[in-house]
Amino acid sequence: MEQRVSLITLGVADVARSRAFYEALGWTASTLGDGSVAFFQCGGMILSLFARADLAGDAGLPAEGDGFRATALAYNTRSHDEVDTVLADMIAAGATLVKPAQEAFWGGYAGYAADLDGHLWEIAWNPGFAIAEDGSVQLPE
Repeated sequence: MEQRVSLITLGVADVARSRAFYEALGWTASTLGDGSVAFFQCGGMILSLFARADLAGDAGLPAEGDGFRATALAYNTRSHDEVDTVLADMIAAGATLVKPAQEAFWGGYAGYAADLDGHLWEIAWNPGFAIAEDGSVQLPE
């Protein structure tokens, strides 16, 4: 198996509502899909939004259950100050602030917000991660 992630799928309560949330952040949805799923190209990966019940059914699992999901998506910024800007944009689009941005023990600056379905996003500036012009992040060797 190659060391890569191709697609991240979030189970959401309402695909159209969640698509509108990400579009309010300035993201562009693909024309692929019939309304029951939405896709966003994110560098070399894809973020998809799929109805939670349908996603659970596809995996053969019950859709019930909430709380901490032991997962967080991350958006790394190019600067310290951009963390606050991105968090503010997310809140304006309907996200919930989970943890205000603050200096992090690892030397960066980060905060957390939850999207409309409670999916956790860490918004962080990490001085050890270089971000290429295309938005890709490369680990130091």
